[in-house]
Parts: sequence; C-alpha cells; structure tokens
Amino acid sequence: MNFVFLSPHFPPNYYQFAVALKNHGVTVLGLADEPYDSMRPELRSVLTEYFRVKDMNNYEELLRALGFFTHRYGKLDRIDSHSEYWLETEARLRTDFNIPGIRSDQIDRMKRKSLMRKAFIKEGINVARGRVVKDLKDAQKLIEETGYPLVAKPDIGVGAAATYKLHNETELKKFFETKPAVDYLFEEFVSGQIITFDGLTDRDGTPVFVNSLAYSTGIMETVLNDDLVYYYTVREIPADLEALGRRTLEAFDVRERLQSDEKEATDGECEEADPRGLPRNHTATDGRRCGTRDRLV
Repeated sequence: MNFVFLSPHFPPNYYQFAVALKNHGVTVLGLADEPYDSMRPELRSVLTEYFRVKDMNNYEELLRALGFFTHRYGKLDRIDSHSEYWLETEARLRTDFNIPGIRSDQIDRMKRKSLMRKAFIKEGINVARGRVVKDLKDAQKLIEETGYPLVAKPDIGVGAAATYKLHNETELKKFFETKPAVDYLFEEFVSGQIITFDGLTDRDGTPVFVNSLAYSTGIMETVLNDDLVYYYTVREIPADLEALGRRTLEAFDVRERLQSDEKEATDGECEEADPRGLPRNHTATDGRRCGTRDRLV
C-alpha cells in the first residue's frame, strides 16, 4: 500500500501514525513545504520518500508531487493529513488521482455547516434553529423567531474563528458593518455541555473503536474569552449518545476515518453540535436535550 501524508510533521506528536503505518508494511510518502532536516528523526526514518514543495497552497505543485510518487511507486492507495485545513485539498487530489476516500463532490457537506444541518434534519436529529442569512433585514427576520442571544459563524470555518455571540440589535448592526465577505450562518445560542462521540470507522463505515469526551465549556467561549478549557473521558458512553453518534456516521457515510462528532447537552433533548472530515460528535442523556451543532471532523 502507498500512503501519502500531507504535512506529516504536524502536529509534532502525531508522527507515530506514520511509524505505525511503516511497521505494518505500508510505503509512507511525505508531502509538505517543511524542510526535511527540520522534522523529527523518528518521522524521517519511516518516510520512504519525502517531496518538498515551495507552497502547499499551490495545487499545481501538489499535482506534480503526486505524479512523481505515482511514477515511482505505482498507484497511490490513500492520502490524508492530520489537519482539517487540508480537507478540500485532500478531496481534490483523491478525485484527480482516483484515490479512495472523500471526493470533491462530497466535501461540501463536510465543510459547510448549512449542508450539515440539512443532513442532520433529514436523519431526524435536532439542530439549533437558524440558517444562512444574507443581510441585516434577513437576520432581523430570523431573530423574530429565535430571539437573542444569537451565534454568527462562517458557513465554512473551524475552531470558532471569526465567530460572534450577538446579544442585541446594536451588536447585530455592528456585525454587519464589519462582516467579512463570506456566507454566515446564524443560529440560536444553546447553553449546555459539549459531549463528544469519537472513534474510528473501518472501510465499511462500521465503528471499530469509540470514545466520548465531556468538555468544561464551549470552544467558542474559550476562544472569545481567551479562557482555559478542560475535558475528560467518559467511562461509560450513554446509550442514547452512542445511538445518535452512529446515526450521524451513517448520515455522512464516514469510512476509514477518525471521527469526532460534537453534541450539545441541554435540559431538554440533545442538539447536534459539529461533524466534519475527521468526525466529531456530541450528545446528551439522562432526559436532557440531545442534538447536534454543525461539525463532523
């Protein structure tokens, strides 16, 4: 098997994934813009070959690199990275080189929160009320239904970047005065604990390992307040959380992926929080409101 790792050096402690692949007889091919000598020795020792490009955002350079790997090692079997940033690039390369995995025609619903919402709703999974808004008047119309506070976040975005919690009309108007030129999703603010449904799926989409984390606070609050956050592993995964997590994996047809699906536990049911390319799930039990926000990583 020929496995191409994009930016195999990041995060630094994830080099062991490449080591494990090598130990299982996989040909591990590295591709990044990082100087080869700056990578840790343990990683360099397991890379069959490393192709350095000047700019990882230059798709033509990546095409040439994979073309070189194909010429030298034959068909490329898998391509991946440890960074959500490269999801679209990975999908495009898989499509161009006919590599199994998420393709270009599938990536939008892994990246766009608005499309994730549609997938959740189709599966009967609760979501916070909201939608993509076009302008101030459109937002005001939505607020008539949801009220304040409201969360405004890029339809495509990660890590609560450029995300705002709006408490009143003044903050709403100020947001639209400086709004970035991208689509924004507005959702009602749901207060509750984040609980995840994490794991690994095989080539058929069946979870072979599952885990769950409970967070002390939301990521948005942590980022906006420059605060601390802690999380811990739940010893026993509640049955309704696992059932909801598995439904999410099926909805997004997650295969051969590490997944983390976040859900929001409130006093009623559960609200979906987040799925994305490496999925991410969180849900609630004990009669609380279990649903999902917008991300599957």
